[in-house]
Amino acid sequence: MGTGKKRKLHLSKIYTFKCRKAEAKDGYYQIGGPGFSRVVYCNEPNGQEASLRNYDDNYVRTTKYTAVSFLPKSLFEQFRRVANFYFLVTGILSFTALAPYSASSAIIPLVIVIGISMVKEGIEDWRRKQQDIEVNNRKVLRHQGQGVFEERAWKDLSVGDVVKVVKDEFFPADLVLISSSYEDAVCYVETMNLDGETNLKLKQALEETSSVIENQDVKDFRAVVKCEDPNANLYSFVGSMEYEERQYPLSPQQLLLRDSKLRNTEYIYGAVIFTGHDTKVMQNAMDPPSKRSNVEKKMDKIIYMLFGLLTLMALIGSVYFGVVTREDLDNGHQRWYLQPENTTIFYDPHRAPVAGIYHFLTAMLLYGYLIPISLYVSIEIVKVLQTIFINQDVNMYFEETDKPANARTSNLMEELGQVDTILSDKTGTLTCNSMEFIKCSIAGTAYGRGVTEVERAMAKREGTTSLTNGEDNIELSSRGSSVKGYNFIDERIVNGNWVNEQHSDIIRTFFQLLAVCHTVIPDVDEATGKVTYEAESPDEAAFVIAARELGFEFFRRTQTSVSINELNLASRKRVARMYSLLNVLEFNSARKRMSVIVKDEDGKFLLLCKGADSVMFERLAKNGREYEEETRRHVDEYADAGLRTLILAYRELNIDEYSTFIARFSAAKNSVSADRDALVDEATEEVEKELILLGATAVEDKLQQGVPECIDKLAQAGIKIWVLTGDKMETAINIGYACSLLRQGMRQIIITLDQFEIVALEKEGDKQAISEASKRSVLQQITHGQVEVSKSNTDAFALIIDGKSLVYALEDDIKHMFLDLATGCASVICCRSSPKQKALVTRLVKEGTKKTTLGIGDGANDVGMLQEADIGIGISGVEGMQAVMSSDVAIAQFRFLERLLLVHGHWCYRRISTMICYFFYKNLTFGFTVFFYEAFTTFSGQPAYNDWFLSLYNVFFTSLPVIALGVFDQDVSARYCIKFPLLYQEGVQNLLFSWRRIIGWMFNGICAASIIFFYSIRALTPQAFDRYGKPADYQILGATMYTSVVWVVNCQIALAITYFTLIQHIFIWGGVAAWYLFLIVYGAIPSNISTTAYQVFIETLLPTPAFYIVTFFAVIAALVPYFVYNTIQTRFFPMYHSLIQWIRQEGEVQAEDTNYYENLRQSSVQRTTVGFTARSMARKNT
Repeated sequence: MGTGKKRKLHLSKIYTFKCRKAEAKDGYYQIGGPGFSRVVYCNEPNGQEASLRNYDDNYVRTTKYTAVSFLPKSLFEQFRRVANFYFLVTGILSFTALAPYSASSAIIPLVIVIGISMVKEGIEDWRRKQQDIEVNNRKVLRHQGQGVFEERAWKDLSVGDVVKVVKDEFFPADLVLISSSYEDAVCYVETMNLDGETNLKLKQALEETSSVIENQDVKDFRAVVKCEDPNANLYSFVGSMEYEERQYPLSPQQLLLRDSKLRNTEYIYGAVIFTGHDTKVMQNAMDPPSKRSNVEKKMDKIIYMLFGLLTLMALIGSVYFGVVTREDLDNGHQRWYLQPENTTIFYDPHRAPVAGIYHFLTAMLLYGYLIPISLYVSIEIVKVLQTIFINQDVNMYFEETDKPANARTSNLMEELGQVDTILSDKTGTLTCNSMEFIKCSIAGTAYGRGVTEVERAMAKREGTTSLTNGEDNIELSSRGSSVKGYNFIDERIVNGNWVNEQHSDIIRTFFQLLAVCHTVIPDVDEATGKVTYEAESPDEAAFVIAARELGFEFFRRTQTSVSINELNLASRKRVARMYSLLNVLEFNSARKRMSVIVKDEDGKFLLLCKGADSVMFERLAKNGREYEEETRRHVDEYADAGLRTLILAYRELNIDEYSTFIARFSAAKNSVSADRDALVDEATEEVEKELILLGATAVEDKLQQGVPECIDKLAQAGIKIWVLTGDKMETAINIGYACSLLRQGMRQIIITLDQFEIVALEKEGDKQAISEASKRSVLQQITHGQVEVSKSNTDAFALIIDGKSLVYALEDDIKHMFLDLATGCASVICCRSSPKQKALVTRLVKEGTKKTTLGIGDGANDVGMLQEADIGIGISGVEGMQAVMSSDVAIAQFRFLERLLLVHGHWCYRRISTMICYFFYKNLTFGFTVFFYEAFTTFSGQPAYNDWFLSLYNVFFTSLPVIALGVFDQDVSARYCIKFPLLYQEGVQNLLFSWRRIIGWMFNGICAASIIFFYSIRALTPQAFDRYGKPADYQILGATMYTSVVWVVNCQIALAITYFTLIQHIFIWGGVAAWYLFLIVYGAIPSNISTTAYQVFIETLLPTPAFYIVTFFAVIAALVPYFVYNTIQTRFFPMYHSLIQWIRQEGEVQAEDTNYYENLRQSSVQRTTVGFTARSMARKNT
């Protein structure tokens, strides 16, 4: 851009939702009040007035901890877990005389386990710290005074500073735009870091400050901004600027948010309004809802159950110990070796109750090994590694956008294997959200001969072949356009042939409206002259591209005008026309339309409007309805073909009408109050009426690749699929057919309020009567649907409900009836759903069914649904990254959901479930040998094992094999998971982590402990143990039992693993070898340290055959119950994965020679009613 003084343009009455021309006279009553107390002295950050206001600096911290708070806060987080807190208490008590082992043996394992978790937390937080350092030290040009700008770190900025941001830099704080390098003070902003949207946003400064165009102009700039207090709303801003003794309203159009980027603009000047954690992006930086998996919640219950068991065991032992201690007085000190006559308290027969109480505390310490100390940290490690495998899966990598799967949280890995219901958005999730202009209706005539995917699916459904196999379709397909966003085929319109049509004047106005009525930003390549567009939505881009391809090329936009090249009917030559852009009335979800008010070259004031049929037809003038009947019919046909439609209309305004509108509109937009938007809407309502209908557009949003196949597999897996969309009912139904959610012969239950009675009441405008009648109608329709479903045991039902009906169906007194009806249907489609309704439906399904729900979507309107669901899946698609940023797992295409759930979900669920069950098994096996030995010694508090044997069991000898199981085990290969999707039902029905299975593993552990203990006791006593005739003392017994336990639990995990890797072999047999190595090394340490383990292996166990014989038979005997049970179950009561494993073991070729495959497929958990497989099966049965 030039550096000289630029001509100041007068830019009043532009972009009216963001307009800022007139001086505000009233409406400022909220400024200075509650919520509107911020006062900023621009370019005077160190002035006397500014110094009185203690605003935050611009330093931003996103870390969870600081150097000072890390230790106390991290320790608090660790000891919030009940198991860790228990081990902390036992560690403290180990320093007392009550402890049956040394304090170091109790504290060191706890320190190791807690230390690993804290190191993991610290590493994650350090990474966040590094990011903070990088961001806080970014440089920006700050005004130092006298028009001089110097580079300063972001963290050094203060409220009131004036900064200069250059092209492709991020804004360092929330700024009020003063001016830009453009003459009309506009700039283009990319907000991808805020809302995930990649399209550019247009911002514009106040006209009064736009003269600040050079560094020297800044030195004399002074202004006072009074505005709202810091808040999280990205899309609102209420304030005023006092400049040159006049006040001007500020709107979001003048606000540049931190972390958004300046694009297509050389530089801007801005005043810092919000800094640091007061900025809107940081106000939004809150933690997502805390989600815990059902497996983890049940694990907590198991921990509490084990605490109860531990307490019961300690209580029983203490009562028995107290009774026996009292009897020591009467029976002549049978337990003479305890020397009760010399004890002061612990074994004193005279104080037996107190001795029993102290024994209870000792037993609580001793039996603590029932609780797995390393369980939590092991599960955390496994889940992190599982997320890495998901992220690295090349089968979920989308090459077109270079986006792999991204598991953003590790907490919910096993939950992916238990999904019962999927609640999916449609646009951008099932479809591509890449719109193509394919058809239109102009002046009652339908144009466009293209065939949509939905039409092809409908043709197949109806058994016709003209659309699917005919020559016409082949020809049309071959002539399809290569221009993205444009697939229009009709020789009556293309190549300028529209001038020969009967209503050529209406056709011209139709395409002029498409070329002018939008907020698209053109980008002209100076070398080639090619025009590309930056649009806020794919629909807008498709309209402008279609207009360009049909001869109405939009090529230039300024803040005051829109320029297009179009065909002159008189000369038949292309001419440039400029439309003065007076107002833009933007689209929002409430208005469902957008308009522009322009002044053409003939001086006519035109209002051009496009919007949804539900709001447009009612705004037509009596003389503007000439083509209404035909247009409505065409719109219905387009909806049937799965197309998205908009109605186009216009009106001509006289100068008086426009003057009246702009006066009222300016007053509304200049109002700085909470009801400002309502006032603006009222003003637009008055001008957007008496419209003349031009026609309708139809764009196609094609299904994503692999969607029907994915839905079919998920349906075969028994997963229910709901679609929640904002589209019309007809469009949603036909998309449902195209993706096989619906099929021919499926009975549809449609709940809608498009009824004569309701429509008549709406015309009367009695809101109370409308509400009562609507609720009554919805209740009747739901009740009727329940009756229909209950009557039939064979038919498949589909429930389709519109947004109006959903309002009443979600009320407290009806929602459970609605859920009951919906769960009885094979498919559910909710049409015209708002973002809030999507979230409420998700909550209803989650809380009503008590089963795992998964929400999947790609847009900001899906965020509530994703956060409400047990698992949120974000599609990294066209609508930006806001859904991804709010999700638990991000994928690039809907079809990847098949592999994510059926493969990774099943594996993760099985691994975590088996891992937890095994953890409790191995701890009960170990813990009960301790309990049995203490019972054998009349509950005297004597441990069976050396202190360090006790401590290292969980953290050294048995910890790595279970982690390897959780990371690498596969009951079935990925190919078979996909081939036999009903395997997924094992997770949905929670067969692998049911109480029956958990208690079965625990019982197995108790049995193993019983066999090891009683066999060892009987085998080793009272006969001689070695060749010298020495009997086995308790050190030998303890070492022998411990060896048996280590062998048993490691062999048990080898039996449980179905997919061995080298790592698993190393961990399992390495754990056993580590025990023998430890015995040798630890036994060589002086006896004052190794105590009962001193030389026990080298001198006693190693040369003694009895040690090996006892160990061998104890291990075999302890494994026999599991082996027998597993054999009987696999042979006579096989689970589904066992049947599939037989194929892998016997070989697929051999299996194919039998009817095994077919029988296996028929052993369905439930009858499949959705998907093209169900469709073909239904066709066979008819």
